Amino acid sequence: MRLTREAGVNPADPFPDLFADAPCGYAVLSAPDGTLTHVNAEFERLVGRPVSDLLGTATLASLLTVGGRILLETHLLPMLEHDRAIREVALDVLRPDGSRIPVLLNANTSSDDPTLRVVLFEARERHRYEHDLLAAKRAAELAREAATALAQTLQRTLIPPAPPRIPHLDVAAAYRPAGDGSVVGGDFYDVFQVGPDAWWIVLGDVSGKGVSAAAVTSFVRYTTRALALDHPDPSELLQHLDRALHAHGTDHYCTAVVTTLTRQDDTWSVRLALAGHPPALLRDAAGRVRELGVPGTPVGLVDAARFTTVTHLLRDETITLYTDGVTEARGHDGLYGETRLQSLLEQCSHRPHAITDRITDEVLRYQHGVASDDIAVVTFAARPA
Repeated sequence: MRLTREAGVNPADPFPDLFADAPCGYAVLSAPDGTLTHVNAEFERLVGRPVSDLLGTATLASLLTVGGRILLETHLLPMLEHDRAIREVALDVLRPDGSRIPVLLNANTSSDDPTLRVVLFEARERHRYEHDLLAAKRAAELAREAATALAQTLQRTLIPPAPPRIPHLDVAAAYRPAGDGSVVGGDFYDVFQVGPDAWWIVLGDVSGKGVSAAAVTSFVRYTTRALALDHPDPSELLQHLDRALHAHGTDHYCTAVVTTLTRQDDTWSVRLALAGHPPALLRDAAGRVRELGVPGTPVGLVDAARFTTVTHLLRDETITLYTDGVTEARGHDGLYGETRLQSLLEQCSHRPHAITDRITDEVLRYQHGVASDDIAVVTFAARPA
């Protein structure tokens, strides 16, 4: 039976068509066989069947896909028996022509009346919106994965797998990316030769993160290599690098420590200049530590850049270069800081590899194993003949 105005329940009812004209599919099922006893027009439209094919013969399960039937019988009906109501269950109605209509199903019953009342809401627009949303999310994920892969590929070109072996000089380097390594930073170091006994060691940090920072880091690294051939003085090289970065037009700037090492008469002469970077730390054999370098401006940041070259004859000493990922590491006691770093250096073994490994391990331990920023450390010392 279909409730209509003619079959009206109560002539005094001011809303006699609420069931028949409801803007959702509405059906009543008998207990215990579950056959349909009442349906409205919207229910007929959703299932694509006339009322004559539904009342007294069809069950709700017979109108669903195979998966929907299994879900109904194994989960939904037991839930109804226990909770007396279910809400917003996503199902597909299977029409006679084989098409499927996604719907949301609400149903209830009561302990006093086992009749089951079912409401269906068509959800095609909702499915289309969800599909579009998932497609957009997947596209964004793919774009982010591609950008990360590109940036990580760029960064691998900026960090040598290991410093080159240099006669009469020991060099140890370490790099640890921030976090899980998925965000690419601007830290880099480079060790390269410009003459038979002449080398450059450069360590820098380009501001910012991501692909743009990695691209600028690549520009700085390779521009430095090109300039080093014609500009042996570190401060002069930094002046030219500063002009090149201004001409590049990027918003990123760079801090760096650039060092030349020239071997004469069994002694390495070190010339060093700073560009907005922490000074190098020079440690003697007795464990005393002092800073080496005169503060300069970052490269590519100000109009009136200034850099100063200092010279030091390297004897039985180590020189350590580091990025701010070391001193600005955050732990329970605040920043790691310069004082804590110098104290650690005083306690280290007097060997470049031991110093580099100890600093990186200690700074990571201070941050409970997760670096808040990239960490780059380079230590070098003359090797006895």
